[in-house]
Amino acid sequence: MNDALRIFACNSNRALAAEICDTLGLALSPLEISRFSNDNLHVQIRDNVRERDVFVVQSFTEPVSDHIMELMITLDALRSASARRVTAVIPYYSYARSDKKDAPRISITGRLIADMLQTAGANRVLTMDLHADQVHGFFSVPVDHLTAIPTIAEHFRRHHDLAHMVAVATDAGGAKRVGRFSERLGIPMAIIDKRRVSDTNVTHGEVVGNVKGRDVVIFEDEISTGGTLLSTIGTLKAAGVRSIHVGAVHAVLCGPAIDRLRDAPIESIVVTNTVHMPPGKRLDKITQLTVAPLFASAIERIHSGESVGALFE
Repeated sequence: MNDALRIFACNSNRALAAEICDTLGLALSPLEISRFSNDNLHVQIRDNVRERDVFVVQSFTEPVSDHIMELMITLDALRSASARRVTAVIPYYSYARSDKKDAPRISITGRLIADMLQTAGANRVLTMDLHADQVHGFFSVPVDHLTAIPTIAEHFRRHHDLAHMVAVATDAGGAKRVGRFSERLGIPMAIIDKRRVSDTNVTHGEVVGNVKGRDVVIFEDEISTGGTLLSTIGTLKAAGVRSIHVGAVHAVLCGPAIDRLRDAPIESIVVTNTVHMPPGKRLDKITQLTVAPLFASAIERIHSGESVGALFE
């Protein structure tokens, strides 16, 4: 690789960043993140970045606010150090869920964070499977929006009999995403009629589509508390499905998610490593796929001025 390329990692998912560097044959550039006695963050770039093409890897995971501030300060430090171009690599952009004004007097925080990234010094953004496609439009800098759908679909193709499988969307909002997944596998899809009562409380109605006696794979962009999955499973069981599998890009797994998934009648769960998964969250039924090669290819193409979209053609 060209000596002009540098990759740094903040603290949210250093394992993914290291794997990206291994794929590219690069060493992860040194970055020092510490705190002053008053709890303020301190970031120092420990490599020469003058006129370099720089990428910073940071997912917005718990503690989300700390990780966002780490990234913002790092971007500003890189700009001050005369980096030629700075790309924020955000495998999981959690605030994409805040994409509309669905209650009085609230912030559309997905747009706010996008503005903050540019102000801090990001010249472009590289991310994966945003919760809502319209969040892409919140950025006024170039955005490369990757998807793990082909990666997860290929796993199901290799390890499951697709003859009786149906892809399921947990609500109408996810139908487009699940449609791409089902088309990739050449299987039919179904949609659940969902009503969201609050952030953690959803109710489900009927299944739109034929799932009786079929193997189903519920496909989501992320698994958060697992509440949506549980209510979806109840609806599918009542509809007479034969077996239930789950595919999701971002394994956030917060709150009661692990206990819920452990006890749920799910045969397999396939996720990616956009979010770091500590040992306490690793269940036997969970398979974690790596998206490091995909991010590495995208970084290489951005650096050399090639098309990123061609990765999915």
